[in-house]
Amino acid sequence: MQTTSSSVEEEIFRVRKLEISDKNKGFIELLQQLTVCDSVSHERFQERFQELAKYGDDHLVCVIEDDKSGKIVATGSVFIEKKFIRNCGKVGHIEDVVVDSSVRGKQLGKKIIGFLTDHARLTGCYKVILDCNIDNIPFYEKCGFKQKEVQMVKYFI
Repeated sequence: MQTTSSSVEEEIFRVRKLEISDKNKGFIELLQQLTVCDSVSHERFQERFQELAKYGDDHLVCVIEDDKSGKIVATGSVFIEKKFIRNCGKVGHIEDVVVDSSVRGKQLGKKIIGFLTDHARLTGCYKVILDCNIDNIPFYEKCGFKQKEVQMVKYFI
């Protein structure tokens, strides 16, 4: 059987749920490529990991680990909001999507978005939403999203 380049990359770059050991595989450093993210102690990481685990399927953080290097090279999260509208429907909110600069262009962002949107759909969400930088609109459109409305923000820190 012949192994193609794309099947080899499938093998190397699989999407999975975040594990406690991912802290030691560059997870926090990857988030620092996205936004302000101070270093996190092992104790604080473990506390937050356990806190998020209590939400079960209502809060999912996924990663892609490069099997060759052992480093986390992509991540994203989705949390499920339970609403009263739409017959007590649910909405998935995608957050914190980032692909390591060294592996961009390998469709890993699409894999992360696909994993997160599938999770939202399978948990019964009627839609999934996200906020992004204007420069990223074409990427998200390729993933099936369309631009709608405007984001507003108020920071406390």
